[in-house]
Amino acid sequence: MLRSAPQLPLRLETPPGSPLEVAWPNSLRVAGLFAGIGGIERGLHQAGHQTELLCEIEPAASMVLERHFGLTPHGNVGDLTASVVPEIDLLAGGFPCQDLSQAGRTKGIGGSRSGLVDHMVRLLEELCPTPTWVLFENVPFMLQLDGGQAMAYLTETLANLGWVWAYRVVDTRAFGLPQRRKRVIFLASKSCDPRHVLFADEAGPREFSEDGVAYGFYWTEGRRGLGWGVDAVPPLKGGSSIGIPSPPAIWMPDGSIVTPDIRDAERLQGFPVGWTKHEGPTARKTLAARWKMVGNAVSVPVAKWVGRRLKHPKKPNFDERPIAKGRRWPSAGWGYGSEAFAVDLSNWPVHHSYKHLAEFLKYPTVPLSLRATAGFRLRTDAAKLNFEPGFLDALDVHIERMRATAAK
Repeated sequence: MLRSAPQLPLRLETPPGSPLEVAWPNSLRVAGLFAGIGGIERGLHQAGHQTELLCEIEPAASMVLERHFGLTPHGNVGDLTASVVPEIDLLAGGFPCQDLSQAGRTKGIGGSRSGLVDHMVRLLEELCPTPTWVLFENVPFMLQLDGGQAMAYLTETLANLGWVWAYRVVDTRAFGLPQRRKRVIFLASKSCDPRHVLFADEAGPREFSEDGVAYGFYWTEGRRGLGWGVDAVPPLKGGSSIGIPSPPAIWMPDGSIVTPDIRDAERLQGFPVGWTKHEGPTARKTLAARWKMVGNAVSVPVAKWVGRRLKHPKKPNFDERPIAKGRRWPSAGWGYGSEAFAVDLSNWPVHHSYKHLAEFLKYPTVPLSLRATAGFRLRTDAAKLNFEPGFLDALDVHIERMRATAAK
């Protein structure tokens, strides 16, 4: 049964019923764990906040962070103690998703990678004073994996520590980038209302025409899925299902099958061109590392949107209903104590100007290799999938064209 959103307990500093547009610091001090190449931190910086500490274990990503933020990242988050963390207002982290991703190990929150979120919780308990905010980012598959146990673990753990939490699945396409990338943005506080940040904006889903547009897909798949994207690439990822860092393929309006340049991949995540450029052992290994880093990153404009709403919260208007335990979690929700509520909001908080994928690509594309296309085509024969009309024919034409080129 739907009902109007209730007011939170009086323990929140803001009186119930107020719009929560209170005088917060103009600039929040941020500590970024599992920082990757700094997608969250760059977005928050663009919104006027300041990064005080970074933690990242991957050497290549750490070099990128140090170059752009002027901070030497701490390494293993397990070795990070509260004594080395400066006074902060926000603890952020896109904790590893490999155990939660549909394309990953799906071991759940207890997996060796995604279970690292426990270190964020440990720091929250150890830090004094306690940060006003904690911000998580992860894949939406966590909402359904093992009946939503990963989400239940996070919410119950924080609620038991006195945190009020809210989350929302947000699509990168809402911010004008042609990448169909949905991610859970999770925000919690002990003293402020996270609903006034994540639920304040609602633009509703956008319709996409399929006439004369490019389609993105993953050539490393084919039997069970393609990661299909209409006028968008599927979510960029750190590697294929067999662990190969790889770009998606794109079926262009002229019928060609190509892969994008790494510089356009950076742009698809909201980074400036060359953000991940660094010195590596070989050009090939360096390029693979860059694709992995970009694929694992948080989309910058998503973090920027959160950062702006943190500075300028607004009382939202929504209906809600209790969340049934043991079932798939909804795409948006909030809770405190033992209470949890589903909220009817879309993945599109805003509608930024959208550029068609074929027009967005700025740098030269590369034809998908004969080997990659032929292997993918064989897998489509064994698949029980519905393909866009003309797609398989386009693959066959591409294969013949590549064979003819190879024979010269």
